[in-house]
Amino acid sequence: MAALIAAVIGAGWLVQKALEPPVPSALANCQTSTQIGPHQFVGPQPMCITARQTLYATIATAHGDVVIRLAPEVAPVTVNNFVVLAIHGYYNGLSFWKAEDWVVQAGDPLRNGRGGPGYNLPEETTTTPWGEGAVGMARVPGGPVNGSQFFIQKSGWPGSGPAVPYNRFGTVTEGMANVGSIVAGDTITSITIKVS
Repeated sequence: MAALIAAVIGAGWLVQKALEPPVPSALANCQTSTQIGPHQFVGPQPMCITARQTLYATIATAHGDVVIRLAPEVAPVTVNNFVVLAIHGYYNGLSFWKAEDWVVQAGDPLRNGRGGPGYNLPEETTTTPWGEGAVGMARVPGGPVNGSQFFIQKSGWPGSGPAVPYNRFGTVTEGMANVGSIVAGDTITSITIKVS
């Protein structure tokens, strides 16, 4: 019986590893903080990137790929967090739970806007303007920056723009038409990180 249980656990681990995206050698030392449950961690992810790295994230969806140039030079903690979660398969299978005329939002394991990884991120401000293709982290009005939920702008920010930091950490460089096709409920197949 013990051998059967060990075999089942081993098979589960192998399946999980097979579903994780490939990890670039420059990020091989990136590990998560202690995981305490599905999509839940004890705290923020340990730093493993540098501001000098040129990083790209490719989000695979049913509508095609979306390529984002990440900005560790202006939001190092946010980019590091996104990279670590992505290379460990955190976002695989999660849905874009929100799709409005100006924005799509994903990264919530609860799929309702209230979930996250069990921790928040510090505010990282930037002077980079918001607009089509901008990528930032979600936050509840008056609340902290979410640790896993991110959004992609399809057009300009409504009104006069954000009044608080949303940790702008990237810009879509390819696939904006694919972003425009995303509807609520569409899932992220995987996110692959490239270092160049």
